[in-house]
Amino acid sequence: MPIPLWVTRFNRRVTNPVLGSISDQVWPMATLHHVGRSSGRRYRTPVFAFTTPRGLVIALTYGTQVQWLRNLEAAGEARMVRQGRVLVLGAPVRLHGDDGAHLVPAVIRAGLRVMRVDDFVEVTVRAHP
Repeated sequence: MPIPLWVTRFNRRVTNPVLGSISDQVWPMATLHHVGRSSGRRYRTPVFAFTTPRGLVIALTYGTQVQWLRNLEAAGEARMVRQGRVLVLGAPVRLHGDDGAHLVPAVIRAGLRVMRVDDFVEVTVRAHP
């Protein structure tokens, strides 16, 4: 079971602004820059992103209905700042179970299993502007 919804709301208002100040620079964190699919508003969401052979994988610790993923799927692309570098991301691919779990480091995988996180999204890195 992903993290409960009330934690999501708390993190959006309290934790994310704090983490957003360091997520551009601190591995394995990154800041996902995406645009609201109906509002057109720009958002910055701190995430944990891990390198894969095809790009990056992000565990969906809040479940599959997170707004940033819905925005990314609607736009088909986004930008991410990771370790001070700007990356242009391609369309996301949802992964479930071992298909996604094997892409994250073993120590992270163990923690995700404890939290019962089974959903992931993999994105290609299209460019480094």
